[in-house]
Amino acid sequence: MKLQGKIAVVTGAGQGIGRGIAEIFAEQGADLILNDVVPSKGLEELGDWIRGKGRRAVTVLGDVSLRSDVEQIFDRGWADLGPVDILVNNAGIETIIPFLDLTDEQWQKVMDTNLKSQWMSCQSFCKRVIADSRKASIVNIGSIQAARVLPGRTHYAPSKLAVEALTRNISAEMGSHGIRVNCVHPGLIDTPMISWVLESPNLRSQVVGQISLGRPGLPREIGSVVAFLASEEAAYVTGQSLFADGGWVGK
Repeated sequence: MKLQGKIAVVTGAGQGIGRGIAEIFAEQGADLILNDVVPSKGLEELGDWIRGKGRRAVTVLGDVSLRSDVEQIFDRGWADLGPVDILVNNAGIETIIPFLDLTDEQWQKVMDTNLKSQWMSCQSFCKRVIADSRKASIVNIGSIQAARVLPGRTHYAPSKLAVEALTRNISAEMGSHGIRVNCVHPGLIDTPMISWVLESPNLRSQVVGQISLGRPGLPREIGSVVAFLASEEAAYVTGQSLFADGGWVGK
């Protein structure tokens, strides 16, 4: 198991891609600190599922756009499970708002949740890892919209493209400390966030028709990509952004 004995934080783990990542990590031997912003049956069920696999799991509620909550997540992780080896910045939100209708508040909310949160989480995590004189890995979750234009996302798309630049720059400064930082850009993944697309026959056929593999992806398929980048199998990979999109960007 490629993550045997590792401890990982996964933000936004209550459903969708975050849950898929956590499941794969547990199956690959990792113990998990599971974060989400609000209590949910899904988050608690995931913790029980992971413990049923013989791994340890701790759930920590917190808004990753707030510095105090970010620090609390890592405080709990270090205290309850031990020094954390892997950070997966998955938490994010998407809203669809026409460009001319977009308000300052709507712009800022998306930027705080999708970008500022990743900067703060990476910074807090790296300081702790360096203090412990250990190696570690970070995987930031971006989006296909870092490379494709979709209507109503003039706030969401920049937040995800910026994650790519954030990843490159942090990796350049943290490499000498043995901390690798990479980014995964998921495509159309079958999650509650995009259920409205998949449940509309016209929209589904329109979008899926642009994907080379001809289908949406699954959360666990993104989990497998993230697990590879987080593992020692990718020990010489850092500062990279990988599109896991079924061939949507290239078509």
